Amino acid sequence: MTATAGAAAVTALSEDTDRLLAAEPDVRADAPDSVHQMRVATRRLRSVLRSYGSLFEAEPAAELGAELKWLAGVLGEARDAEVRAERFAGLVEAYSRRGTVRRDALGTRLVRAERDRYAAAHAAVLEALDGARYAELHIALALWRESPPLLPTRSQLPAPQVFEGVLRADRKRLTKKAGRLSTVSGAERVELLHDIRKSAKRLRYSCEAAAETIGAEAAAAGDRAKKLQTVLGDHRDAVESRDAILVRAEEAEADGGSRRIYAELAKAEKKAARKALAKYPDALAKLKEHGHVRAPEPASRPEQNEGASGKKVAADRNGSGTAVHAE
Repeated sequence: MTATAGAAAVTALSEDTDRLLAAEPDVRADAPDSVHQMRVATRRLRSVLRSYGSLFEAEPAAELGAELKWLAGVLGEARDAEVRAERFAGLVEAYSRRGTVRRDALGTRLVRAERDRYAAAHAAVLEALDGARYAELHIALALWRESPPLLPTRSQLPAPQVFEGVLRADRKRLTKKAGRLSTVSGAERVELLHDIRKSAKRLRYSCEAAAETIGAEAAAAGDRAKKLQTVLGDHRDAVESRDAILVRAEEAEADGGSRRIYAELAKAEKKAARKALAKYPDALAKLKEHGHVRAPEPASRPEQNEGASGKKVAADRNGSGTAVHAE
């Protein structure tokens, strides 16, 4: 029997809830990559909730989405500092091997500063996890498991039918934004690339949520969206790293130091951003060339017999009624 759209969406949300809760102990212990895992689970929840939002009552869905956005923001401060510290450490290592600069001098201003930011942000994460707001979010997620606020009519539609429409809408949103890229430049272009990345991420998560319902075609589409998201994520990381380096350069100059090494590092990050962006057209083309994900055709029902007479009740064959076809 085909699952209802509401039940399938709640299953996807429950799986992401499990990911979030499973990451919490590691975050508290400050295990490597734990903040990232919890943030991803939080973002997945919010993204799936938005994509499949037409299945739920608007007000409780908006309330849960707002709380997930808050948690993702708290985790994001720590994660962003963690990423920059790792990236800067790699740059410092590369340039210190070349003898361009003393490792301790550059490391203090770049790497240690980000690690200090991470420590402060992680402390804020722990405070949030111990707070009443996170406890209430726990309760809300449990309630969504037990008694989700589903819309009574739409949520009872077959999952393949609804999920196909969701994937179509998410893909259309992404390609529409991608189509605008040639019309903008400068900072506006950078921000549009970031928006395209977020749309690719949303499509990826909606495809992954639909993989069990629709099958391999949804999973493959999710992989293509993930590739596009990764390419643009690498671009964004390099852009933000360059911006942070230039800020540190101004601080160094204000302290009587030289901007030269920072300028070299900023140049390297600009090159990394260009290299990542060079992969974007191919990633987008592969996503677009496959078209919309389609739900599998429903299995044909076996013919039924009517009592001992053996008369078939298929209305489309005897003309007594109108055949119904799944969309």
